[in-house]
Amino acid sequence: MTATREDILEALKGVTDPISGQDLVSAGPVRALTVDAGTVRFVLEIDPARAELMEGVRAEAEAAVRAVPGVEQVSAVMTAHREATPGPELNIGRRSEPAGPRQIPGVDRIVAIASGKGGVGKSTVTANLAAALAAEGRRVGLLDADVYGPSQPRMLGVSGRPASPDGKTILPLRNHGVTMMSIGLMTREDEAVVWRGPMLMGALQQMMNQVQWGALDILLADLPPGTGDVPMTLSQNAEVTGAIVVSTPQDVALLDARKGVDMFRKMSVPILGMIENMSTHICSNCGHEEHLFGHGGVRAEAEKLGIPLLAEIPLALGIRLASDGGAPIVVSRPASPEAAAFRRVAQHLIETGAG
Repeated sequence: MTATREDILEALKGVTDPISGQDLVSAGPVRALTVDAGTVRFVLEIDPARAELMEGVRAEAEAAVRAVPGVEQVSAVMTAHREATPGPELNIGRRSEPAGPRQIPGVDRIVAIASGKGGVGKSTVTANLAAALAAEGRRVGLLDADVYGPSQPRMLGVSGRPASPDGKTILPLRNHGVTMMSIGLMTREDEAVVWRGPMLMGALQQMMNQVQWGALDILLADLPPGTGDVPMTLSQNAEVTGAIVVSTPQDVALLDARKGVDMFRKMSVPILGMIENMSTHICSNCGHEEHLFGHGGVRAEAEKLGIPLLAEIPLALGIRLASDGGAPIVVSRPASPEAAAFRRVAQHLIETGAG
């Protein structure tokens, strides 16, 4: 017998929160609940002043979940997210959130942009795709969820610290027609974010639910590489329309891209397609075409997995210069062949109802 998320929540309802007198699920401290093949993990978000009192509650909750048929391992940790997060210093209040995926208010669709491996140009693709969708008339948001390597402020030419009108909500920034929120706006550009999983999950939940996104047709989520806490938290807490996996053509990148595809399938998130980045290089002097990382690997992988290939983006100096300069090539050189490739992906998403 396999335990389900509903089974775990039902067990946690049998544990009383001593602060509110409600059960743990209704009281709201349960965060980041995952159930994976007999292993259950969750976080209790607490007031640090009551850590000693809540340790007994944590142990009771862990025991209640362990008693559920089909559960083999349980990991319950406590986190004092509000006080520990070094980010915006906005004194953001904690809200009780319903368990399970839900729609972000005002956001029609969420598309995750992911990669199994770092360094394949996922963030560059995301920034250009966001600008391309905005150029097509869509109301676009960009959530920079790559917490350890937030690059969207630089790529979109956004600077400044987000404000909070009431100490609870965060006002995102905007440029090139894209509404954007990033941890990179809350830290110095050279400052490392040294957080463990519970803090990552708490930060992502804040950026999803406490940012005033306004009315958006689509929110692109630029995820960190790999298959860890952030993509899992996004998939479990938000209604994700689908995911796009970015890879370069070589076998090493494709090995990790397959894992990214498999992760989304396990999380029941539809795969909208794959993008081959750095697909080919055209010499600016002689026009010779060279496949520095091979060519066609993503196309072959997409066909094998039954996934659409959305684009083959060239390795072009102009894309890199535009991103470093804060104006994606879709904005700075809209008539270029490179910009046209991103525009085609944007048009495809709109035509298929994902954009």
